[in-house]
Amino acid sequence: MIRRCCMAATIIFLGAGFAISATQDSPVEGRWQGTLKTVNGGLTETYNFKAKGQFLTGTENIADSTRPISEGKVNGDKISFKTTVDGKSVEHQGTVSGDTIELKSFGPYGEFDVTLKRVASEKKSTQ
Repeated sequence: MIRRCCMAATIIFLGAGFAISATQDSPVEGRWQGTLKTVNGGLTETYNFKAKGQFLTGTENIADSTRPISEGKVNGDKISFKTTVDGKSVEHQGTVSGDTIELKSFGPYGEFDVTLKRVASEKKSTQ
């Protein structure tokens, strides 16, 4: 009887722990901006990320064009996702550190690096 009670309590505490961790916001969640350097000057990139566990979704906005993010993943401080430009796949890999993401993009148009900063209105409270 005591063993069953202990086992039930353990299951309840584990379930509560998983529920709490699932509802916490990911550090990547929110709106991020950076400037992509091109031969024609800088282009402002804006990403709107949504994370649920290890799944990353959202949009990429560049030069009046909005593209959905696909195959997005979050693994600790690492993120990866794909976008499509003119029917061609572009892969993105990044590292999140506080309010900065160092993002590398690879695709048919070459390899690009950009530093994204969290948009000020999207900063998370540390409390």
